[in-house]
Amino acid sequence: MAGAVSRASLAEVTEKFDALVAGADASVLAAELFTVLHLLDREHGLRRTLADPSTFGQAKAQIMRSLLEGKTGEVAIEVTAEIVSRRWSTSAEMTDAFERLAVGAQAVAAERTGQLDQLEDDLFRFTRVVSGDPELRAALSGTRVPAEQKAELVKALLEGKAAPASVSLITEAVTHPRGRSLEGELDGYGKVVAERRNRLIALVRTAVPLTGEQQTRLAAALGASYGRDVHLNIELDPSVLGGIAVQIGDEAIDGTIAGRLDGVRRRIA
Repeated sequence: MAGAVSRASLAEVTEKFDALVAGADASVLAAELFTVLHLLDREHGLRRTLADPSTFGQAKAQIMRSLLEGKTGEVAIEVTAEIVSRRWSTSAEMTDAFERLAVGAQAVAAERTGQLDQLEDDLFRFTRVVSGDPELRAALSGTRVPAEQKAELVKALLEGKAAPASVSLITEAVTHPRGRSLEGELDGYGKVVAERRNRLIALVRTAVPLTGEQQTRLAAALGASYGRDVHLNIELDPSVLGGIAVQIGDEAIDGTIAGRLDGVRRRIA
């Protein structure tokens, strides 16, 4: 289990990630974050430097900006800077954050194409297939088969049968296991996807900042209305003269609409 410092940092970077991924090509962002993860897994000295609590966060962010400039998109650089500038209990927990957000980006990509449920199902079913087929497990998990051939095997098995995000994540787990079993890696991916599937993202526009207490009450009220956890992305908008405007998916809730907004307002009053 991650330490308290890492849990707090993960919560902060996840909130930033949710805002940044909204305007990005999520599948590209996922690939770029996995590329950064591979770099940090290889470069032990760099990883230790970035996880060193005695080094200022801005300095660590600048190191990664310099390394990634021109090699990844700006959103990947921003997410990377957010991660490395925070404090982590261990360097492994910092790199685990990269992995978690990369998987999260693929989940967003699947969500946008209506394939989030399929992604979760694909990961679960492939894990069971591997567990029940020792020969396949040996081919995908052993050290004798090169990573390129493992990727080709995954493609042959899944192309046209699984969601593109599923193929990408399973290929990642097979070619970069990070010292874990294949089943353990896929199970971890599945948990991240399940968390995404069970949470709604609400864009909240307000003329004045909401207090922490107001944000908590609003999230709880929306969660009660929709029957799911709701994450708030808050945008200050002077054109909102009073109250709040909320957008969840295709549904807009604003001051001109009675009903649910009135219920939300009563709950947060």
